[in-house]
Amino acid sequence: MSSVYYNKHMQRKRGTISKKISTKIRFERMKRNISQEDLALSAGLSRNGLSKIETGIVSPSIDSLEFIAQALGMEFLELVDVSKVEL
Repeated sequence: MSSVYYNKHMQRKRGTISKKISTKIRFERMKRNISQEDLALSAGLSRNGLSKIETGIVSPSIDSLEFIAQALGMEFLELVDVSKVEL
């Protein structure tokens, strides 16, 4: 099965937790007055990649979440604690 077929026909809707993590990343970045470009650079991501994470187009890997947390000066568990995030 080609990856194009898989991507087109097997995509799943993103869950609430993924959406909340995306929202929290954007909130924490903006709270610190950091541009997408600067956060992406610090986290080892492309600006386009970070934008796709923040807008919920893609779900970040665990490693990416760890790098984003470090770049924001947060602990990983603090970043992924979305218990108080409302959509």
